[in-house]
Amino acid sequence: MKIEKLPSGSYRIRKMYKGKTYTVITDYKPTQKEAIELMAEKLKKEETKSEHLTFQKAAESYVDLKRNVLSPRTIKEYSETVNRLPEWFLKLPVTDISQVDIDRLVNAMSKDKSPKTVRNYHGFVTAVLGRFLPNLKISTTLPQKIKSEPYTPSQGDVKRILEEVKDTPYEIPITLACYGMRRSEICALQPKDIDGDIVRVNKALVQDETKKWIIKTTKTTESTRTIIIPEELAEKIRKQGYVYKGHPGGITKHLEKVENKLGIPRFPLHKLRHYFASQMSALGVPEADILKMGGWETDHIMKSVYRHSMMDKEEQAKREAADKLRNSLFY
Repeated sequence: MKIEKLPSGSYRIRKMYKGKTYTVITDYKPTQKEAIELMAEKLKKEETKSEHLTFQKAAESYVDLKRNVLSPRTIKEYSETVNRLPEWFLKLPVTDISQVDIDRLVNAMSKDKSPKTVRNYHGFVTAVLGRFLPNLKISTTLPQKIKSEPYTPSQGDVKRILEEVKDTPYEIPITLACYGMRRSEICALQPKDIDGDIVRVNKALVQDETKKWIIKTTKTTESTRTIIIPEELAEKIRKQGYVYKGHPGGITKHLEKVENKLGIPRFPLHKLRHYFASQMSALGVPEADILKMGGWETDHIMKSVYRHSMMDKEEQAKREAADKLRNSLFY
């Protein structure tokens, strides 16, 4: 514990306790005994205050602290997470929460939620507790991740879809998705963002925590980028004066109708970004360029969606090598 004289003439008593620094200010120089008593009173008040702080209040406070830092969509997801946690956990005093409580929570959620959802909820819970209980050591056994090979539509499927939506309100947004744009970016795009055949991707249409649609900056710094689209597509946008006017969900719903009509395996609009990455890889475009064009934050995310395309090329290369060896041995 330290006793320091401040420039104002006052004295400051400081003590580190359970990973947090506590301060008491006096207008006189306290003795060591007085400093200990004043700090003990301070700590008692803080502990009493913490006893009444439930996890729900702590979580809501955590979300408020992040409100001006994180995107509206993330804040919305955090708020929804708080509302979806079990009531028994929300009512627990933060100071009483232990690893046993966290294990019980994970076990309960694992009954009806996917491993990914459980992991997301656990991440939020540990972030909140880390803010209020910095010394709590959390070591939770989480449900095993489900490995799934992402379905990517074939070039033939995409061509059939684009032919089906031609001259409809959905032609432009679905085509832009094939060039690596996210739905939120497509819905925020305006003709003024297009110069010739160059598109400036610098904003997105998302929902805030009140479910109101707002325009904000792109998802990440890497998402702000320029892409090149066919001149005829750019001209069509300029001619009609807008990109898309409907509800964002309308694009996804229409895509589902087209898939059903054509007998194509169902996939969401976002999978067309996977198609874009796969096609760029198949065409031999360097990974760094694919990363920039698609606006991916990290290369492992990008690679996860086109690794099967790379595997196909590797398989083909192996077959060609095997054929050459066979010809040299037997012909």
